[in-house]
Amino acid sequence: MSAPAPSSPVVVDAEPLSRQEEVLTEEALAFVAELHRRFTPRRAGLLARRAERRAEIARTSTLDFLPETAAIRADDSWKVAPSPAALNDRRVEITGPTDRKMTINALNSGAKIWLADFEDASAPTWENVVTGQLNLIDAYSRRIDFTDPGSGKSYALKAEDELATVVMRPRGWHLNERHLLVDGEQVPGAFVDFGLYFFHNARRLLDLGKGPYFYLPKTESHLEARLWNDVFVFAQDYVGIPQGTVRATVLIETITAAYEMEEILYELRDHASGLNAGRWDYLFSIVKNFRDGGPRFVLPDRNAVTMTAPFMRAYTELLVRTCHKRGAHAIGGMAAFIPSRRDEEVNKVAFEKVKADKDREAGDGFDGSWVAHPDLVPIAMASFDAVLGEKPNQKDRLREDVDVKAADLIAVDSLHAKPTYPGLVNAVQVGIRYIEAWLRGLGAVAIFNLMEDAATAEISRSQIWQWINAGVEFENGEKATPELARRIAAEELADIRAEIGADAFATGHWQQAHDLLLEVALDDDYADFLTLPAYEQLRG
Repeated sequence: MSAPAPSSPVVVDAEPLSRQEEVLTEEALAFVAELHRRFTPRRAGLLARRAERRAEIARTSTLDFLPETAAIRADDSWKVAPSPAALNDRRVEITGPTDRKMTINALNSGAKIWLADFEDASAPTWENVVTGQLNLIDAYSRRIDFTDPGSGKSYALKAEDELATVVMRPRGWHLNERHLLVDGEQVPGAFVDFGLYFFHNARRLLDLGKGPYFYLPKTESHLEARLWNDVFVFAQDYVGIPQGTVRATVLIETITAAYEMEEILYELRDHASGLNAGRWDYLFSIVKNFRDGGPRFVLPDRNAVTMTAPFMRAYTELLVRTCHKRGAHAIGGMAAFIPSRRDEEVNKVAFEKVKADKDREAGDGFDGSWVAHPDLVPIAMASFDAVLGEKPNQKDRLREDVDVKAADLIAVDSLHAKPTYPGLVNAVQVGIRYIEAWLRGLGAVAIFNLMEDAATAEISRSQIWQWINAGVEFENGEKATPELARRIAAEELADIRAEIGADAFATGHWQQAHDLLLEVALDDDYADFLTLPAYEQLRG
């Protein structure tokens, strides 16, 4: 008796969207279903391995480079695949969600690369998931335009040779897509985002002289990179394009991945493009993994942990050294400042800080860096132009002077700054304001002149949790307690109501955001990701 035919993917609990049939084709969904059936069991095993490793860190309060992969690190003969022309010059990359206006503005921004984000800068409503895919399809076929309903201003794409190259970021391994079921199971969001994008655009991008390029978020080990590599191999065979067409840049934004940079590149070597150093998720990962490691792992205010902190410098220098040793691009961190239309003095001070940060990265050997706003593209471009000149990158700068020891990466107590009461207030403010916007379907939110995404909310709630559990005493004599956090949160709600008015407050998700922040910041059982309980409350 023959086995029953696999069931078709099912879209559930989702309102029909305009033109969704162009994205959710039978063929595209069949591809996503095949990804799910082949690879989701391995993904489940890797998520279980994360929990085991975290338990080991809780027991030992340390990390080290892996002894079982020492031969890979010692073998100087291997390199990643040569960079395709479209990814050879990455000196400035702009990040942002895939809404229609952002798609046009990012492609037109003058940046070399656009990180088209389905992850931290996008709240995963079904509408955002599907229409984001549609916007990219429309952009590649030059069928995209946008008129702002408020201002009446129209947006259209520049000439093809003036557009940024897209590197798309799918959701991390930990997130499911509740609106798409295969065999009765929710499909991992990573497979939905990657699968729909790859299926619809891989050949189209090749015709444009580019390719399907990806940023891989939240990776915690080389085994997770191996899974992605196997996905790429299968996907390229499935649609009939040459092996090695896919290129992936891995975000080294977890502390465990920092100890496996070379192994991650090795696993992806036929598809690897580079590594990226991202600050907020990296700090969040340190707090998460070493949350019971005692006072020496207590971080100060997030804005006091700059890339010049000794343990952060060890991380970035090791990343540059590792990438260039293996022929990969090293991409620096985010300039998140949002220029003010009203205060030129604020802009002047902020632009000077952005310039200093990008000068440092270019001087350290990075091949490019991120910005969150088009106005920052020229500043970052000038910093890298000054170092690179006509060269597309500086991968020939091997940084053989760098010698980072395992302990250097977790020497959090090398930073002398301490948590402050204003830092606690800021964490509560940013947490509530970001979560409220996320619950309305916005993933990239301007708060206090900074573009914030889910990583910001993660470090905010993690620091509240850490400071309370460590019994931190602030400079004003107050001690971090649940009662203090609740008092500050209540004051912030009252301030927001006064700031925006009772009607706007009533139509928002402010109380819900307040409650969710306190839940993930005060519960004894630390939630691995804020977005997991938040997704349960996200409508749409």
